[in-house]
Amino acid sequence: YTIETKAGILNIEVQEDGLIFMQQNCPEYYNILEPDLFSKCLDGDTIDCTLPIQTVSTGLKDILYPMKSIQHLENLKPNFQEMSELSKKLDVVGIHAFTLLNNSDITAICRNFAPLYGIDEESATGTANCALACYLYKHYEKKSQYIFEQGYNLGQISQIVVNLTVKEDTIDAVYVGGYGYLVCKKIL
Repeated sequence: YTIETKAGILNIEVQEDGLIFMQQNCPEYYNILEPDLFSKCLDGDTIDCTLPIQTVSTGLKDILYPMKSIQHLENLKPNFQEMSELSKKLDVVGIHAFTLLNNSDITAICRNFAPLYGIDEESATGTANCALACYLYKHYEKKSQYIFEQGYNLGQISQIVVNLTVKEDTIDAVYVGGYGYLVCKKIL
């Protein structure tokens, strides 16, 4: 299948078990950002300083914000007005905060904030998780699949799967997916 989007016509794959994947753009990496830049919108004491804060895009630019623990992520209380101003200044959609999980099939737990676009928090964010997978491939662990969970703070838990195709240590294709359900069917 294909889908027509503002980013162009993208490929869709529906697997036999119902897992649906949509192709995204290959990653673009932007500047690494200083933690003090976020002092007005997020608590800087929660940053995992072993990883950089960086803007990455696979279609939309998001800031990837590593956090020390699940507890820090859950307790995060963003200042949405300040975050909107910062997003406007840095020309990004928003901030994708995450914490890595060790010894788990789940790579990371995430929270996504895009108040500049009227979304204080979102329960499932495909493009931001694609950007996160590419970021992790570059800065953390090179894998072909990453699994993220998002939406805990909203009571709407989503599991997002990102598959990467790599050629000569360069990401050649990015696919985001999850399980969905049929809302309606239109016969043409």
